[in-house]
Amino acid sequence: MRISLVSVPVSDPDRAKKFYVEVLGFTELTDNTDIPGTRWVMLAPPGGGAAITLVTWFPSMPAGSLKGLVYEVDDVDAWLVDVTAKGLDLPAGVQEEFFGRYVTLDDPDGNGIVVQTTTR
Repeated sequence: MRISLVSVPVSDPDRAKKFYVEVLGFTELTDNTDIPGTRWVMLAPPGGGAAITLVTWFPSMPAGSLKGLVYEVDDVDAWLVDVTAKGLDLPAGVQEEFFGRYVTLDDPDGNGIVVQTTTR
């Protein structure tokens, strides 16, 4: 068993898709409106792992309510240089804990994301 998809609640799928693709480097897998009243936007993180879908249709998941989505990168310092060059402002920079080095950020709706490099 593995996690294949995480629903990320957003208010504007176009704005969120632009952020995840252009800033974080995700790849678009699907952008489909075949189901009336629903837009299915599915994106894959660079390097693999569980995909995300940008959702607007769950009343119990308001935009910005997802917290603690964690992505692993090989080098969080290099990742930070890359996304800063794309205009993402992360004034707190890289933090360090017992498990490794990490950066916290929010997507345009306030969904909380952690990007980390785990030390083993």
